[in-house]
Amino acid sequence: MFEFGRELRRLLGGAPLAGGFQDGLTGGDPTLLELLDLRLLINEARAADVAAGRIGARDRPARLVHAAITWREVARRSGDPVALRKAASAAEAACAGFVTAGRSAGVSRAKAEQGLCGMLGADLFGDDGLNAAAERVLEGAVAGSGLGAAAGTAALAGLRGRMAMARGDSTAVEAAAAAFDAPLAALTAAARAGGAARLALVEHRLARAEMLALAGARLKDSDLVDRGAREAGSVVASLDAAYEPLSHARAATAHGTALALKAELTGEIEPAADAVEILVKALEQVPPDHSPLDWAGIQAALGQALIIVGEVSDCPRPFEQAVTCFERAATVLKTMSALTLRARAASGRAHALGRQAEMTGDLAVLDIAVAAQKSELCALRPASDPVAWAIAQLNLARLYEIRADITGRDDGGLAAASVALATAFDVFAEQGMRSLTEAAAEGLSRLRGREKSF
Repeated sequence: MFEFGRELRRLLGGAPLAGGFQDGLTGGDPTLLELLDLRLLINEARAADVAAGRIGARDRPARLVHAAITWREVARRSGDPVALRKAASAAEAACAGFVTAGRSAGVSRAKAEQGLCGMLGADLFGDDGLNAAAERVLEGAVAGSGLGAAAGTAALAGLRGRMAMARGDSTAVEAAAAAFDAPLAALTAAARAGGAARLALVEHRLARAEMLALAGARLKDSDLVDRGAREAGSVVASLDAAYEPLSHARAATAHGTALALKAELTGEIEPAADAVEILVKALEQVPPDHSPLDWAGIQAALGQALIIVGEVSDCPRPFEQAVTCFERAATVLKTMSALTLRARAASGRAHALGRQAEMTGDLAVLDIAVAAQKSELCALRPASDPVAWAIAQLNLARLYEIRADITGRDDGGLAAASVALATAFDVFAEQGMRSLTEAAAEGLSRLRGREKSF
């Protein structure tokens, strides 16, 4: 946990308490949540539930919104689907309470929180259906007024930007980025008077930065990646790591990731090295017990940045370091098989080991990677977690391909890779996971061409 003196200074000098709540450690002030470690945060969420459920509670819908915000933060740090369901349920109940009271601004605020819960669920668990549900709710938030309308408009722009990015539609991505301007201006004005608006401003500025960087990487547009890196860097500069450690670390992670993507596009070593330095510093701000998923996410981002350093420098050492990062992330994620981050970390580890084996010609390294991937497959249950199982199949197929590259012959591995990819394709298509379906399809197409050359 962060030092008590720092927390006390914040408690005494922070923003006025929202609604004058007296329950929990934060007194209803959401800006204080990131100073609590995960254990204390869970206790805070339970206290918020108690406060909202108390008979005769003053302004119960506002208390429910605070409970929703707190439980969503629990889910964001822990990947707990139960916490996310509690957040969504509290936001839904708050919306009903605001409707009964005839408070349109409150309705918008509750609907915006509902939409953010849906988007977080899609990010955590890879369920595109949650994004569709979030879009419908956010459209209702936009129709209202106040902080909720601004936050809902920004969230909706980010959601539509993701959809445009998945389609490869650069015009729609630009339109989504422009759609952030008005709500961010409104949130900037509101942030001068309230901490909740400042949190929303940081969250949505980072959402735009990440959208631009990822869209630029997908569309091979270095200008878009640069814009994303500049936006994330600007957010980092606006935050105080002593009082806003998680927000600062998340912004630094977005900045480092964008710089790594720039290096990947341009082939320049400097932005990749800068990315590694930024991500290493971000790790120092977030102990794993404070926010397990943030810590694991930064480790995975650092692993990806090191892979890019290895590619740009044509050196095997960064790949070895990347494997260590992914393995550290796996220590937190090993019991969270449904999380997309776990799949990305496992995929990154397999990729790093495979590239290390390719560059050194060391089949022993490749054998380690194959054995680890097979162990991963054995530990997974296709019936209960089909997506994680299919991603493991995807990674194993890639390792079989690398073996064929190193040895210059096919010892039956390409046929096994084809079976693994076909199985993964069916699962991803059935689950509606477009990007992974495309990855499996590309792998199958690549294998058909390779089989003819052996």
